[in-house]
Amino acid sequence: MTTEDVRLAVYRGFASTGHAPATAALAAATGQSPDDVRTALRQLHDNRDLVLDPADPERIVMAHPFSGIPLHFSVMGPDTLWWGGCAWDSFAIPHLLDGLPDVLAATRCPACATPHAWTVTAEAPPKGNQVAHFLTPASRVWDDVVHTCRNQRLFCSVDCVEDWLGRTGEQRGYVMDLPTLWRLARGWYAGRLNRGYRRRDPASAAAYFASVGLRGPFWGLPED
Repeated sequence: MTTEDVRLAVYRGFASTGHAPATAALAAATGQSPDDVRTALRQLHDNRDLVLDPADPERIVMAHPFSGIPLHFSVMGPDTLWWGGCAWDSFAIPHLLDGLPDVLAATRCPACATPHAWTVTAEAPPKGNQVAHFLTPASRVWDDVVHTCRNQRLFCSVDCVEDWLGRTGEQRGYVMDLPTLWRLARGWYAGRLNRGYRRRDPASAAAYFASVGLRGPFWGLPED
């Protein structure tokens, strides 16, 4: 099953090294030809299992929750350093990788540039009064997924969110506290490193969002 073998090799490469594996490495890992790997990567991109660079279709930009480009978050484990794709993805990495005791997720507030770092585990939410702001509604995430991830950020406070919105002219999206962000990240990517993983459809995604305490049309749910 060429495409699934390549998907697993991409994810396992990111998980073990922190970097997007190149076509040659994927070919070696799967026993496929480079052309077959390229075809599989295009199919995975079309299926939204990963994101390729439009200017370089062999370059893997994202395989959520991992990123091949800097998007404002670093995630440091005991032996590996990853780019976090966004606030959500950065908090998801310790849930996805079995045996990872914790990570240090770090970023800066987009409004005032204050540095922040949290020890994130799979056991309980990190402490802190910071808030996450999600700019793009769930139904539009894939309109431009890199833009979406680039704008899922962590701020010092709601005041900093409002300052940033006023400066950028963006409309307010959805603000959540750290425990809600941690719950969102906890189970979203469960099974992604296993063979046969399938992405959630809109109905199951909405049910998941409701189960972690998210509300309203922003998440594809009815008004409270």
